[in-house]
Amino acid sequence: MPKHFLITRRIPACGIEHLEKHGKVTVNPHDRALTQDELITLGHECDGWLTMLTDAVSDSILEKCPKLRGISNYAVGYNNIDVAACTRRKIAASNTPDVLTDATAELTWALILATSRRVVEADGYVRRGLWHGWSPLEFLGSAVTGKTLGIIGTGRIGCRVAEMARGFNMRIVYSGRRDNPALEQAMAARRMELAELLNAADIVSLHLPLTPGTRHILGPSEFEQMKPTAILINTGRGPLIDETALIAALRSRRIAAAGLDVFEYEPQLTPGLVELPNVVVLPHIGSATVETRNKMAMMAAESLTDMMNGRRPPHCLNPEVYG
Repeated sequence: MPKHFLITRRIPACGIEHLEKHGKVTVNPHDRALTQDELITLGHECDGWLTMLTDAVSDSILEKCPKLRGISNYAVGYNNIDVAACTRRKIAASNTPDVLTDATAELTWALILATSRRVVEADGYVRRGLWHGWSPLEFLGSAVTGKTLGIIGTGRIGCRVAEMARGFNMRIVYSGRRDNPALEQAMAARRMELAELLNAADIVSLHLPLTPGTRHILGPSEFEQMKPTAILINTGRGPLIDETALIAALRSRRIAAAGLDVFEYEPQLTPGLVELPNVVVLPHIGSATVETRNKMAMMAAESLTDMMNGRRPPHCLNPEVYG
């Protein structure tokens, strides 16, 4: 029997075309995330869903969609999916790791350089017609070369960010649940407890998944432990940071600057954040290259057709479904 697929937000054409070869495809007609009611309405007759990180796939939603046999998440993260509930209902789930490592690491470095050298502030200054010529004290930033880079979370992306620091001759320190001998050997990196890292790092970059244990891993007490010259970068997950505490730290210059691609209440921003001159805010574009998004689309689509054909996809989140 031909399968019916739901794609919850339009993706690159290659992924849609792949699914169309294997069945009927319904694509979210709106240029926004679906509401929960819309997700149920469009998806309750579908065999497989290709979802976004913005889709909250809860057990109560799954209950209303008894035909569903597979969910392929168009993201490396999957905190939006109740994987345990999927497993109980024999619904396979997968994600798209690896393909967005370089793109997200590159964007992390874009934020590091933009915040360190005050690129966005200076660009706005010129665009407003306020620049009247070179000045020796205008828009002084901080050097990156030779500084200490603190990586919190040394998965694929965190390690790639560290590797890209080679050209800047940086000292690498990291914090995580376990030692990372490969990173230590490649980059002479040193593992530290979080408090020690915050005290030592000139730039702190977050690369953790969002779990109950990592939510608000940086809050008021952690900002107190950072250098007043420190810069914070987050291309991981927004709720890793207590944004109210971050705003207070930035406003008081307790830390120097922040570069954010993700937000605690995304897409809403905590009041006061965008008014601060020492923060760079981006609309969650870590994986936004043509090459990466195409690869994500094909990986997600192929994983979904694997599920429909009874095959375990390469990046299955609950392999026990397959026995």
